[in-house]
Amino acid sequence: MENLYPIKFKPILKEKIWGGEKLKNSLGKTSKDQNKIGESWEISSYADDISVIINGFLAPNNLNEAIEVYMGDLVGDKIYEQFGNNFPLLIKFIDASDDLSIQVHPDDSYAKEHHQAYGKTEMWYILQADEGAELITGFSKEISKGEYLTALNSANLKEILNIEKVTEGDVFFISPGRIHAIGPNILLAEIQQTSDLTYRIYDWGRLGDDGKPRELHTDKALDVIDFNVYKNYKTNYNWKLNKTSNILKCPYFTTNILEFDTPVDKDYNLIDSFVIYMCIKGSFEIIYNKNDIETIKYGETVLLPAVLKNISLIPKGKTKLLEVYID
Repeated sequence: MENLYPIKFKPILKEKIWGGEKLKNSLGKTSKDQNKIGESWEISSYADDISVIINGFLAPNNLNEAIEVYMGDLVGDKIYEQFGNNFPLLIKFIDASDDLSIQVHPDDSYAKEHHQAYGKTEMWYILQADEGAELITGFSKEISKGEYLTALNSANLKEILNIEKVTEGDVFFISPGRIHAIGPNILLAEIQQTSDLTYRIYDWGRLGDDGKPRELHTDKALDVIDFNVYKNYKTNYNWKLNKTSNILKCPYFTTNILEFDTPVDKDYNLIDSFVIYMCIKGSFEIIYNKNDIETIKYGETVLLPAVLKNISLIPKGKTKLLEVYID
């Protein structure tokens, strides 16, 4: 078999009732047939939305087909043993020009029992936010289930929720059970388990494309909501120029950030996992197999196969990327 290389995919664009123009205007995600693009699924193995490879000899095979052939060399031996030909993460860019519904996700055990699926743990990295932009994550005060239902039924739910003003570089971990909603004028990167299980709680009285209110999932949401109040809902992290810094680590993924303006050598011999780069500023080259080169531009996402253990990253000016793998 031919040697593996950094793999790029055709983004899967999702039109949404709350979508906007930033995916097109800022990240270059364009579609002739779609308006109000809300999501760009950068790497996906979910249901029928399987990412298609667009570079190298593997094109135009899809991600699952590549995993079937290369198995642990592509994703890592332990990951292949657990997930088989299905990729365990769903990587997105999201652009909200309007409020998303207030929602919650189940954990693995609830999802397996009720949907025969994985739950949904996710994180957000804010790429850009207009002045005054805000989102919802968690509760602002201790309440009972009864008080929650009263607020929900009287359309006063927002009054008991924690609202965060956001700016570029903010990170939020959305654990299963945490009530949340992205607000208008926010562009973000989302890293999550491969799952699309969402329980919609409140949709601002909006009507769907069919002119009817979108379905709510009040009972299931009530089963899984975490009513605890937390001191801090934003993830704090530190970073240094030209050093890889950890943002977040959970059982489902590890996410690091690297802002660099000089070459950086990477050694992945201690992890048995693929690595994902999301370029969120500038552009860079990946040097692999000693002298092969793949260029990654702003707004692009690339999958580095697990078998590529030693590479170099060459920035074109000041560059920033998110680095994601399973540890």
